[in-house]
Amino acid sequence: MIHFNDIIRHKNTLMSLSVLFFFFATLAVAHGPKGHSNGDFTAFQAAKKGMDLYDRLVVSGKLEESWEVDLVNIEIVSKDNKGKKEYIVKFNRKPSEPRTVFIFFSENGEYKGSNFTGK
Repeated sequence: MIHFNDIIRHKNTLMSLSVLFFFFATLAVAHGPKGHSNGDFTAFQAAKKGMDLYDRLVVSGKLEESWEVDLVNIEIVSKDNKGKKEYIVKFNRKPSEPRTVFIFFSENGEYKGSNFTGK
């Protein structure tokens, strides 16, 4: 029998598993059936670089600890920015302000900046 208290106690574990599941599901869809060629910066690489940078921001204190413990999901979005592809890695946390941190990469994988506005 599962007790409500057991679920509460394992909340962080459940949240981590949910984030990981969403992350890998997003990457699987982002790759598509064709995969990628050597030399192209991909959504998978953007996710990895974004997560590495995100971890450094949390560890250094530039993002408060709640960004780590209240993380709900991660999204990877590609968009056209003046004829060039840009990847945006979005880290969303539980309702709190600001709710999302955005990390931007160029089509070559160059870090272009990060902010809370998405612009």
